Amino acid sequence: MSLLIKNGKICINGVITNKNIFIQENKITKLTNHEIKSDKTIDAKNKIIIPGLIDSHVHFREPGLTQKEDFLTGSMAAAAGGITTILDMPNTIPATTNLERLDEKRRLAKKSLVNYGFHFGSTDDNIAEIKKAKNIASVKVYLDSTTGNLMLEKENTIKNIFLNSEMVAVHAENENVQKTIELTKQSNNKLYLCHISSKEELDYIKKGKNNRIFAEVTPHHLFLTAKDLNELQSFAEMKPGLKTKEDQDALWKAISDGTIDTIATDHAPHLKEEKLEINYPFGVPGCETLLPLLLNAMQQNKITLKKITQLCCENPAKIFKIKNKGLIKEGYDADLTIIDLNLEKEVKNDELFTKCKWSPYNTWNLKGWPVTTIVNGNIVFENGKINKIAAKEVDYNE
Repeated sequence: MSLLIKNGKICINGVITNKNIFIQENKITKLTNHEIKSDKTIDAKNKIIIPGLIDSHVHFREPGLTQKEDFLTGSMAAAAGGITTILDMPNTIPATTNLERLDEKRRLAKKSLVNYGFHFGSTDDNIAEIKKAKNIASVKVYLDSTTGNLMLEKENTIKNIFLNSEMVAVHAENENVQKTIELTKQSNNKLYLCHISSKEELDYIKKGKNNRIFAEVTPHHLFLTAKDLNELQSFAEMKPGLKTKEDQDALWKAISDGTIDTIATDHAPHLKEEKLEINYPFGVPGCETLLPLLLNAMQQNKITLKKITQLCCENPAKIFKIKNKGLIKEGYDADLTIIDLNLEKEVKNDELFTKCKWSPYNTWNLKGWPVTTIVNGNIVFENGKINKIAAKEVDYNE
């Protein structure tokens, strides 16, 4: 099937230009001023087309925790949020720490409506599996407590994992950030620092950063602070936790000055009833609200569209070497998000596609929303409706 997106403005390297996009066989075939005959046409008048977002940090909870989310519902939430590719974390039940479980997760993910890839888990004794794992985004190392039992403490084990992994993604907080930067320099590999949340951590990164060290920030650390716990209570509890306004301001500054490389959701859904328990789990959903929050912030002059596409589209593709994604470019995969900067609406729990059916931003009024999401040339989300067309696993450049 061929598809033409006409009359829209497209965002290339942050520059807005008037072009039509012609899509054929899942690829962007032509960027043109002409109206090419196609099987289907989308009129994107008064709208902007950006590359589909790449969310490099999600927990879609499958296998083992599917009461909270699964690859179908998580991908529906992602598509509704303008996300066309996700990278799923390994702390499921069982954890993705050997080839058999990775194959099982690949099988389960086939129902996903957005493209998908996987981070591979690390344990005290799975170095042989790490060496054999193919077509993965990174090896995930947990140095601080989180959902699951994957936290590592043995220095030799951690060092060995760094030496045997091309890319390590870490859950590291406070001084552990500094520790992983030093390990990366000794190992000569690449480091992806997940969910940086404090000024202290940013200081370590600024001192130690080079072109092999990358830092991620989440929307909840950008848009919520510890003060929000008074109202939201357990529904604003995640790991790492919310910080002060000073920390939040430092994160925004780090986005502006280039210290932060990506914004990813750390989408970590739990059911409402689980969050109301005394021993509640940590984590919040985020796929559906990431882009509206950023577009709303853009209209408050906190961030530019160029920076949004850089941190949510281009950089994740570059960092993880994801093939043919992250740009609006002829020959690239037709993963596109059409946004309406004039659309203003409220976040409503009961309208969310995530299985957990709640958001910490419930009742927030946001201006700027994705209205159409195209994955591999297929319209998967349009005007509030989902089309169930399966996507595929990503490939990585060598």
